[in-house]
Amino acid sequence: MKKLTDEKKKFINEFLEEPLIARMATVDGKGQPHVVPVWYAWDGKSIWISSFSNTRKVNELKSNPKISVSIDASINGRTKAVILEGEVELVREPGDFLQKQFHWIYERYLGEKGVMEKEPQEWIKDPLNLLIKLTPGKIFTWNW
Repeated sequence: MKKLTDEKKKFINEFLEEPLIARMATVDGKGQPHVVPVWYAWDGKSIWISSFSNTRKVNELKSNPKISVSIDASINGRTKAVILEGEVELVREPGDFLQKQFHWIYERYLGEKGVMEKEPQEWIKDPLNLLIKLTPGKIFTWNW
C-alpha cells in the first residue's frame, strides 16, 4: 500500500472513530457482488467486523477473501468517505479476545448500557460469532 500522508491518516482515524454504518461488499463464486450494512471498529491499522459464521458474507469470504468496505456520511453539506480494500482474515479464537472485540464493536453503536442488554450479550457469547479482520491493502478517501 502506498504510504499515507499524516493529514490523510488523521482524517481516516478521526472519521472512522465515528459509529457510522459501513457497507461491506463480497463476491460469490459466480461473480455476483453482495453488499451488506455492518457495524465495525477501527484500531488505526485494521477494521474489525463481527459476523456469524453461517451468513452469506462469511461463506463467500471462505472462497474469496477479498472485500471492499465503504463508510460515508454527509456532514454539514460535505461528503466524507473512506473505502478500504483487501483480503480478510476470519478470526475464530481465542474466545476471550473475540468477546473483547465484540464488546468493543457493539458498545460503539449501543452505548455502555445498551451493550449489556440480553441480545448483544448473547451475540458476544455465541460460538458462531467470529471476527472479520481487514488490514487494507488500499485506502481511498473523499472529503468534499
